[in-house]
Amino acid sequence: MKIKVIVFLLFLSLGCKKIDPLGYKTYTIKKCHHKSTYAYKTTKNESIRFKAIFNESAIYSTKDSLNQLDINKLYGVSDCGCNHMDYSIRFGWRWIDDNLEIHWFRHSNGDFTFDKITNAIIDQPQDYSIEIQEDQYILCVDGVCDTVARVGCSSVDYRRYYLYPYFGGQEKAPHDITIKIKK
Repeated sequence: MKIKVIVFLLFLSLGCKKIDPLGYKTYTIKKCHHKSTYAYKTTKNESIRFKAIFNESAIYSTKDSLNQLDINKLYGVSDCGCNHMDYSIRFGWRWIDDNLEIHWFRHSNGDFTFDKITNAIIDQPQDYSIEIQEDQYILCVDGVCDTVARVGCSSVDYRRYYLYPYFGGQEKAPHDITIKIKK
């Protein structure tokens, strides 16, 4: 009986992502992969607040120089009670011209759009927030905000699922990339 309990507790501890002493969870996008996790968690919240820290692993070069313009995904949520490829809002990032750019990234009716909000500083925590309103999203990074139209949804009262760090569009991560997030 004791062995079963020990094995069960060991199994639980291996399945849990660890939170560091400062409250951050590390998400790793492994080399030659897109996703950092297969976790699925839902929320009905209309606002999301978190801190994120990028380290030097966010510096990368793509094989195809046009793919350097792609927006990688940081964190956000699906919307309108739909799949995230149809409706979602999140922060994105890319390394370009020796800068780590932070963007908003939206799927609306299956089409995606994005725009730069600000730059991130390697190894520096930044505050992020998404406010979901009837007709717009307000996305802020350290007090620099942008308003993005929200179309296709009739309410803010939807169950959404979280979207975690993801690398690329066509290309996969060229090396392990780690991002710390604190909710």
